[in-house]
Amino acid sequence: MVSRPPTRTSTLRLSEAARHVVVPAGVVSTGWPAVREKCGQLGISFRPWQEGGGRLILAKRADGKYASTIGGTGMSIPRQVGKTFLVAAIVFALCLLRPGLTVIWTAHRLRVAEETFGKMQVFAKRRTIAPYIRKIILGSGEEEIRFRNGSRILFGARERGFGRGFDEIDVLIFDEAQILGESALDDMVPATNQSRQREGALLLFLGTPPKPTDSGEVFKRMRTDALSGEDSDTAWVEFGADPGFNPTPLPAPLSKADWVQVAKANPSYPDDTPRESILRMRKKLGPDSFLREGLGIWDDDEPDDVFAGAWGGCATKRQPPKPAAVGVACDVDQVWLALGAASGGAKHHLGSVLRVRADTSRAKFVAEVKRIQTERKVRVAIDAHGPASFLIQELEAAGVKLTRASLDDYVQACADLRAKVATRQVDHGNYADLNNAVEAADWRKVGDRRVFARRNGDISSLEAVTLADWAAGLPTINAAWGSGTADVKRPTGNPWRSRERLNI
Repeated sequence: MVSRPPTRTSTLRLSEAARHVVVPAGVVSTGWPAVREKCGQLGISFRPWQEGGGRLILAKRADGKYASTIGGTGMSIPRQVGKTFLVAAIVFALCLLRPGLTVIWTAHRLRVAEETFGKMQVFAKRRTIAPYIRKIILGSGEEEIRFRNGSRILFGARERGFGRGFDEIDVLIFDEAQILGESALDDMVPATNQSRQREGALLLFLGTPPKPTDSGEVFKRMRTDALSGEDSDTAWVEFGADPGFNPTPLPAPLSKADWVQVAKANPSYPDDTPRESILRMRKKLGPDSFLREGLGIWDDDEPDDVFAGAWGGCATKRQPPKPAAVGVACDVDQVWLALGAASGGAKHHLGSVLRVRADTSRAKFVAEVKRIQTERKVRVAIDAHGPASFLIQELEAAGVKLTRASLDDYVQACADLRAKVATRQVDHGNYADLNNAVEAADWRKVGDRRVFARRNGDISSLEAVTLADWAAGLPTINAAWGSGTADVKRPTGNPWRSRERLNI
């Protein structure tokens, strides 16, 4: 008997179910209500997360233009989730609401284009939709659905050159966006400049995390720019399991923890996508492909840029709350000692408390750790096997009570902090030591998982707050923070600014 996760993601809103939701700037309304009403007339209903996706895709600014008409909407969603159903429903509704609408739906491979066209034919033949359809054209890689009001949806494969030479495109959908090169983008996007719709053209990029051999530069760049908070014209939705997660390898069955991760990655499981579909993908795709296509996990070449980019969006001017823990760390060369802090509560505040040279200020550092724990009653966390472990004996001799993190604890702490930063579940006061450490950080493998590693400088301050954040998640200890706020500038490009207005 396989245990089910306690909360079904299909019943959650988009912002609760997805790993990342980025909203363009300036959103004041959405075209979703009219589309949802039309879909209701056609007998089509949606899960809450799909409703949120529809609101985001059709979000508008004050001038009535689509908020993402410039940057587009990217959706990194595993297979067997229902993104084709959602986008197909939106497209059919728009075709009925906007006479003369031209939609181009293109995939990289002919097989995928034909598979999508097959699903759309089923849509078009529904009893409630068929009366609006004039003709379904079957061709060799260039199929089409024509509506009686002059709207049309054309399907084709980019590998066959489909998409070149079109003009006046109103909706452009790039399926298999993880295999979308610059040349294909250059061939097709200019055709949307002549869209006749008052809201502007609608561009959608649908895909899964690209393989190293995929020409996925467009999708990768779109994701990095969106998660950095600097791109105010792009919408982004991403479903995926926790970073660094690896499921139980075959032939062993998936564990309870594995199924929890499946539910995080796939909001349609188990209500719309059965257990057997997940197991089929796991068996047929292979371990690496299952991570990307079944669980939505991006490869190692992404987290450093995304982490550093999203870090700026976590800056705050709020008065630091009381800390629950501090973390002790040391760089790999044992030159620098760092002490970082993290508050408790729903949103941890991260702070750089102290950074000194180990050769000249080691005794001062130990004394300061002892003073902070005595006066503020906080946990002191340290990686039991990390570079700072040489301090354990001295700290305990000074009377410091240590909370030791195992390797598994530290690996999980790195994954947790990365996820919290990406989703703005922590904040910081723009402390220079900490910002510099983030900029210098990279990732390295520990077995099948990852931890922070230095790229071009000292990252001990980052490692210290990682340990503090981990320890702050343990049972709370009351304390007083006792430090002021830094003079910082508020970050621009905050991707969360319009989420409540959209109710996603």
